[in-house]
Amino acid sequence: MSRFTKDDIKRMAKEENVKFIRLQFTDILGTIKNVEIPISQLEKALDNKMMFDGSSIEGFVRIEESDMYLFPDLDTWVVFPWTAEKGKVARLICDISNPDGTPFAGDPRSNLKRVLREMEELGFTDFNLGPEPEFFLFKLDEKGEPTLELNDKGGYFDFAPTDLGENCRRDIVLELEEMGFEIEASHHEVGPGQHEIDFKYADALTACDQIQTFKLVVKTIARKHGLHATFMPKPLFGVAGSGMHMNLSLFNEGKNTFFDPTGDLQLSDTARQFIAGVLKHATSFTAVTNPTVNSYKRLVPGYEAPCYVAWSAQNRSPLVRIPASRGMSTRIEVRSVDPSANPYLAMAVLLKAGLDGIKNKLTPPAPVDRNIYVMSTEERAEEGIIDLPATLAQALHLLKANKVIVDGLGDHIFERFLDAKEIEWDMFRTVVHPWEREQYMSMY
Repeated sequence: MSRFTKDDIKRMAKEENVKFIRLQFTDILGTIKNVEIPISQLEKALDNKMMFDGSSIEGFVRIEESDMYLFPDLDTWVVFPWTAEKGKVARLICDISNPDGTPFAGDPRSNLKRVLREMEELGFTDFNLGPEPEFFLFKLDEKGEPTLELNDKGGYFDFAPTDLGENCRRDIVLELEEMGFEIEASHHEVGPGQHEIDFKYADALTACDQIQTFKLVVKTIARKHGLHATFMPKPLFGVAGSGMHMNLSLFNEGKNTFFDPTGDLQLSDTARQFIAGVLKHATSFTAVTNPTVNSYKRLVPGYEAPCYVAWSAQNRSPLVRIPASRGMSTRIEVRSVDPSANPYLAMAVLLKAGLDGIKNKLTPPAPVDRNIYVMSTEERAEEGIIDLPATLAQALHLLKANKVIVDGLGDHIFERFLDAKEIEWDMFRTVVHPWEREQYMSMY
């Protein structure tokens, strides 16, 4: 059931002295967009009458089809605590609709809803997500531009004075809690300047909304501390990159369908089939879950990021790990996803992969409980372990060939996503990089 009505929102806006409302949505590349309106236009927005030019948004529509409508999800109403005392700013996350009121096929949020309806047709009521987003904090220069200078030398779970990002991280947590987040953990990560804040799992749509809100809050509060927060997967060579592990579980009427107290590892057949689907389609959905040229600098051996398609309940080197908790907390953790991913698209393709495993009653390979990083190529081949794509170009090639994952995106999003990413790869491929000059200028 919805938490808020139109009257609730109008009342809360008045009580909180809200002067502006951001009507927020996400483009195909995962970038947050918004149309800001004064409070006088709130009634019009709540009646789904706010329009914008879709031709100016990456991957949306051509100029002759530009009229789009913003349909606010009333349950996403939140007031930004840090906004000015003269009048606060609130936010509503919107779905994008065509002029005739039908969902726009290029809207990532509406597309996730479409895949969730497929899940419901298979007899499941909820797909839950617990994300673990990581980020780096860099100092700003005198012009307010980000530098490559880290603000601390801390390591995993370090505390002040080594972790000088602690105050910033604490303020981020306080702002998030004031906005309704239930924070479960906040700590320094492995790399210097690297941090992780985990919040309680929620249904997939809500969790994706929270990821986008989380990114906005982290960047906003970091800047108040004179820092730049980045969710770039691998900003520094030689240290661990930033991931966004996805903890996934399927529920039916309040029952976790992944748990079976009598099953091997206490996993149900549904859980095993879901794992099998994820492993089957992993190389193809990687272009979506790891969508930048830089993503593949993280997916290399030696930095705890998975490079190989396998699963285990005992170690952290495979793509899929089964955390120890059981009962209602039984879940699978997909470890390859990074925070540059559009969360709505990432969840759509992960769910589509898992559902394909369930529909076709796929059986996963045996779990790999050895450290895959120290296995030889021959040993991995004997175990049937294949590699994740090594570049964005390879990942896009594998995506194009997989009908299930393409269907998880829908034709409109797939075509626009592919166009944008092929341009990105070609730009990277044709640029002469400093490494090349260092290696070849004197040699040749």
